Amino acid sequence: MGQGQQEKVATSLADEVGAGISASLAPIDAELARRYPGDPGTRQPVHTVYVPADVFDAGTVRSWGDQALAALDEHAPDAASLARALGLSEALAGPVYERVRAKLEREPVEDLRVDFEDGYGAHSDEEEDIAAARAARLVHEAYADGTAAPYTGIRMKCLEAPVRDRAIRTLDIFLSGLMEAGGLPEGLVLTLPKVTYPEQVTAMVRLAEEFEKARGLEHGRIGFEIQIETSQSILAADGTATVARMIGAADGRATGLHYGTFDYSACVGVSAAYQSSDHPAADHAKAVMQVAAAGTGVRVSDGSTNVLPVGPTSQVHEAWRLHYGLTRRALARAYYQGWDMHPGHLPTRYAAVYAFYREGLEPAAARLAAYVAKAGGDVMDEPATAKALSGHLLRGLDCGALDAAEVTTLTGLTRADLEGFATPRRAALTVAAP
Repeated sequence: MGQGQQEKVATSLADEVGAGISASLAPIDAELARRYPGDPGTRQPVHTVYVPADVFDAGTVRSWGDQALAALDEHAPDAASLARALGLSEALAGPVYERVRAKLEREPVEDLRVDFEDGYGAHSDEEEDIAAARAARLVHEAYADGTAAPYTGIRMKCLEAPVRDRAIRTLDIFLSGLMEAGGLPEGLVLTLPKVTYPEQVTAMVRLAEEFEKARGLEHGRIGFEIQIETSQSILAADGTATVARMIGAADGRATGLHYGTFDYSACVGVSAAYQSSDHPAADHAKAVMQVAAAGTGVRVSDGSTNVLPVGPTSQVHEAWRLHYGLTRRALARAYYQGWDMHPGHLPTRYAAVYAFYREGLEPAAARLAAYVAKAGGDVMDEPATAKALSGHLLRGLDCGALDAAEVTTLTGLTRADLEGFATPRRAALTVAAP
């Protein structure tokens, strides 16, 4: 057959066959769209900072930044000293150090949670009422004057019987205070701890719905994170993955799954000396969380380390190396968020995040540019890889590790282009929506 000769196309199936199959799968199409809408395409903070409600004040975010800068001044006053402490390469040392200092000066905390649970301790009902109202006022004022962390909210008590009424009241006071002050901020985040049964998630959904009705808010306005701190939240008594059922029970309101390192470790019997986010028990729990959340739009967060960078420089450097290593390990495993428990953790949080994204900048940009140009090369990439490459660059841009100009120069792509590659399913669903 000549090269220019047209092929004869033959078919055997009637059009009704395809139409019938499409009709039979329509409910599955709808279910896939509902359960697996894909990543929301919004910024995910690189960490969450927990501050007890009785300690939180208007200067908390700036205070954490100042304390972190003071720790750098004392224990790593220049790029070379931080590089030696953490094992950074010479090429990365300067850019990472400069960006860490700039971040601590500009936006030291990305996600702040005012804690009414474990970190808060024992207080009377009257004291907690006042603290919840005060938190609402301070959060509103921080958003109004531009000093708030991009994401801010509270961790209430859990919905188990002994503290259930207190949890509901604190949530009500906090949200009502925000509404009285002018409304719920865009960066509002709520955390429900120690969830064991999907029915507790269902109860949280009902609380959100009732508040929305009471205040005339749009249905679905209030979302929340689910904290994974018990073995039962991973594996139910019948052997099913509880966390997957929890996501379903949230009815689209779950925004994140947060791993609680120490509660979970204690729950499964890990000795105190070995309770860490890199313990095999932790890896198993987070792997189940990750698979359950994949495609749902629910993000996964790693836990924390309780080893604080305090004391003489040698001790601080040892704690920094531990925190840096755990953070880099989490990033490699696609846990892009974690907890920080002390201002001294901020330098190594950002150093680890920035080193991770800057190390991957040129390889990711080159592969993505080649994919777009269909240039080929020694790696055969496909749409799923383009999604991952774009996601890497977008996360780096969001946290300040990368600059828009350098990404565009290396890839020839705008941020909008990157977003199109990173969230293709959500973009397709948006186009297909009536």
